[in-house]
Amino acid sequence: MASTVWKGFLSFGLISIPIRLYSAARGERINLNQLHKVCHSRIKMPLFCPTCARQVERSEIVKGYEYEKDQYVLFDEGELDKIEPESARTMEILEFVKADEIDPIYYDASYYVTPEDEGKKAYALLLEALKETGYCAIAKLSMHQREHIVIIRPQTGGMTLHTMFYQSEIREVAEYGQPNNATLKDAEKKLASQLIESLATKFEPEKFHDEYQQSMKAMIEAKQQGQEVPEVAHIQRAPVIDLMEALKKSLEKQPAAPAKKPPVRAVPSNVKEIKRSGKKAAG
Repeated sequence: MASTVWKGFLSFGLISIPIRLYSAARGERINLNQLHKVCHSRIKMPLFCPTCARQVERSEIVKGYEYEKDQYVLFDEGELDKIEPESARTMEILEFVKADEIDPIYYDASYYVTPEDEGKKAYALLLEALKETGYCAIAKLSMHQREHIVIIRPQTGGMTLHTMFYQSEIREVAEYGQPNNATLKDAEKKLASQLIESLATKFEPEKFHDEYQQSMKAMIEAKQQGQEVPEVAHIQRAPVIDLMEALKKSLEKQPAAPAKKPPVRAVPSNVKEIKRSGKKAAG
């Protein structure tokens, strides 16, 4: 059963909706352990105090902020609870924005928002209002000792919440966004659009799989059985020199799109009556 990561209220004007948050996704990967090459023993990372020269229990650990070298301000959980902002218990909607105005680069972690029994009607009301208006909600939430700005989006089955990177956390790269003075020909743009159309399809995430993880599992099974590990073939690539030629060859490799059936034209009702009356006259 999924565990609750946050419990509190979603505040919408004067309406407070009791909700719970559940993690919407979790990465799946094969973890490799670090082993000692000589004896194949696993290298461990214990909770070790270098001053006391011994391993410590989690109950002996406190939190501290280093303000100078080896000088700390200490905190216990009770003190940390005292400074919790209101957003630790109530998530207040600050504003609404159109979904297509949000750059996906700001999205961080995703959560499912579910209502408590007493908040189901208010939850349904907000969900339908978001769907009909095309808006997303921007709110403030404190979780895991950090205050987040979050985006709440309507989905088919309910609302999802995404923690959001702050503007200061978005990294700038000098090379990104520089003016591109390349001159594009109309024929090149047309072929590129045709190539995109030939690959266009409905988004179906279930089609995609982590091939690296699959290869990792196959390698583990092969080594367990004393077999050789098959090597994945890689295509030798080089920068494209002739764009037109590359686009044409790319289009040639794509299967031909199925011919569209001509639309069935509705026959006017008066024509049908004429045909029926004609048959009667002939009889």
